[in-house]
Amino acid sequence: TSSTGKSTLAEHLATLIDGAYIELDALFWLPGWQESTAEDFQTKVRAATTASPRWAVSGNYFSKGIPEITWAEGDTIIWIDLPFRTLFPRLLRRTYRRWRDNELLWGTNRENVWEHFKLWSNDSLPGYVIRNHRRGRRRQAERFADPRWSHLQRHHLQSPAEVTQFLDQVERERATNA
Repeated sequence: TSSTGKSTLAEHLATLIDGAYIELDALFWLPGWQESTAEDFQTKVRAATTASPRWAVSGNYFSKGIPEITWAEGDTIIWIDLPFRTLFPRLLRRTYRRWRDNELLWGTNRENVWEHFKLWSNDSLPGYVIRNHRRGRRRQAERFADPRWSHLQRHHLQSPAEVTQFLDQVERERATNA
């Protein structure tokens, strides 16, 4: 879900493996917060994953069929599964920082903090996380255990400390194999 550190981890891993960093949000969102069609989005993801022999992807977009591309072609899946009490404050801080700094996101998009206060709105990311965190974790656990993905190494990281330990392990393995 949002604000777990997916992008930060994927970007770091891409550097460690000398691969491309693929941020799915950047491929999905068009200017003015318009969504790509599933077909256009899948085409962009296929192009990004075939452009480099190694890559790290941030995001999943199950409803758009992206794991059928990324999970099918990948060798490792990392699930950052933070508790709500850790995740939600991170989300609020990040949203506020992006709004305060008028940060340019994908295309011409910027945070509209006022939309996020409308917790019942589909445009409210905090509202989405509140409504879907528990259910999303259950769905992700089912996906993670799905035998279709048995070829993937799986890492289920449940705290920021576990994410740090995982990165340290990857760095040690890379140094040993270099």
